[in-house]
Amino acid sequence: MLPTDSSPPILYSLQHCPYAMRARIAIFKSQRDVLIRAIKLNNKPEEMLSASPKGSVPVLVVNQHGASEGGVIGQSPMVIEESLEVMIWALAKNDPQDLIHNEQQGALPTMVREISQFEHAFVPAMEAYSCAKRYHDDNLKECREACEVYLAKLEQRLNRHTFLFSDRESLLDIAIMPFIRKFARIERQWYLQSPYPKLRAWLDGYLQSRMFSKVMANHELWLDTKTNVFFGNE
Repeated sequence: MLPTDSSPPILYSLQHCPYAMRARIAIFKSQRDVLIRAIKLNNKPEEMLSASPKGSVPVLVVNQHGASEGGVIGQSPMVIEESLEVMIWALAKNDPQDLIHNEQQGALPTMVREISQFEHAFVPAMEAYSCAKRYHDDNLKECREACEVYLAKLEQRLNRHTFLFSDRESLLDIAIMPFIRKFARIERQWYLQSPYPKLRAWLDGYLQSRMFSKVMANHELWLDTKTNVFFGNE
């Protein structure tokens, strides 16, 4: 069932998925209300697959209010299937912390480019590292070192300023943080002794925050209850 004219956006989400996590962070920080529908990947709601056949999260279904061209009322809902696009959608609606740095010309395109470059390079390296750890592969150290190339760059940024883009928190921070969290959990003891103290402090600032506890709250699976659960604005 797609949202009616008066209904808030619907977010299909998975608790520990980094992509879904960063979408929730941006929505929380935008102080927007959405209906959150927690899912399992092995039992996806038909409503989600109808809106987004690709079947991955996050998926945001946004009702289009008003009339379309020709005065026809009731446009089809807008479906946003990419996590970064969900983040930008939320912050474009309301950005009380100015995470997209509106006053700085070119900041948003620069952040989007840097996020994309980081994802395309770091995420495959991290997945290889995770597999090497899980299966006790001989190349664990080499896989970890491939990830460290990108960690070192983040550490350098944090040596220059408090956050990754500047001395203020930005879209870049909240888009990358869930992936660093996932990396840190692969070899926890190694990570705690690793030569990236600024990065650890930066990550800890998020993990110990009230915001993170709200974003990571456990929700009952929507298919089990079919109840409306609001997420975001408090």
